[in-house]
Amino acid sequence: MRICALSTALMLLAGVTAGAAEIKYYPVPAGARPHDVAPAPDGTVWYTGQGAGHLGRLDPATGKVEIIPLGKGSRPHGVIVGPDGAAWVTDSGLNANVRVDPATRAVQVFPLPKEFPDANLNTGTFDKKGIYWFTGQNGVYGRVDPATGKTDAWKAPKGRGPYGIATTPKGDVWYVSLAGDHLAEIDPVSGEASVIDPPRPGVGPRRIWSDSKGMLWVSLWHSGEVGRYDPTTKTWQTWQINEARFGCYSVYVDDKDTVWLTDFASNAIVRFDPATGKFERFPSTRKDASVRQMLGRAGEVWGAESGTDRLVAIRY
Repeated sequence: MRICALSTALMLLAGVTAGAAEIKYYPVPAGARPHDVAPAPDGTVWYTGQGAGHLGRLDPATGKVEIIPLGKGSRPHGVIVGPDGAAWVTDSGLNANVRVDPATRAVQVFPLPKEFPDANLNTGTFDKKGIYWFTGQNGVYGRVDPATGKTDAWKAPKGRGPYGIATTPKGDVWYVSLAGDHLAEIDPVSGEASVIDPPRPGVGPRRIWSDSKGMLWVSLWHSGEVGRYDPTTKTWQTWQINEARFGCYSVYVDDKDTVWLTDFASNAIVRFDPATGKFERFPSTRKDASVRQMLGRAGEVWGAESGTDRLVAIRY
């Protein structure tokens, strides 16, 4: 573990005001290539330093970054904050899920079963019973019981592609498959995944999030759209987010049920109001920002600019 004090001149810094939103950028150590972010209840922000093999923790008040090594060969992808307050990481390099204690920084590793030697782990979520679920792009999804440390894994019904994963307010767990081009609901008891077709073949569902009503919002990478799936009526609705018709990467729904997306084609974070159908764009101040995933807390959303070694916050 080490602390990096980034200079105040470089830090808090590029504050930009856009409409009723304020945008700020926070540098992280060069070469980190931050992939996912997870704002913590104490005001700090976790991020995965995929390029450097560590977990980072930013204090937005000071700009200081704490580095927590995860182990030799680490290549972390996703990070979320669990109900236990810890950071939970999907680490493709270790082929394991990793828990980092927020107080002691102790690192606990949960390897996948030997039958799944190269899962290419992607993203995690907790269900309402405290079970951690995860995806792996090489055709894997599974769960970890934090109470026992037991890990179960299954082969995805359509092979390669499981990517984003999310839990609804009711506790249902859904994942999307980019290469497999589908949405799936996981049975919490049997682990069986039930496949739902996308709105059209070939759209490439990449990330998923639920709003407060249980509607599932999905970023459609290949078509540059955001989709909404209603599990009750089993119907889709889609909205085009750009003229390029590709590159809708992440999706996150905030506490107001506003939908946040990242658009690689226009190098921007996008805010979408489902009530009006209007989009608002927040372009990065640097080229090729490549914001992978977004998460947030009341009044702010966060992303990681993997192409610029910065985190970005939009406060609204």
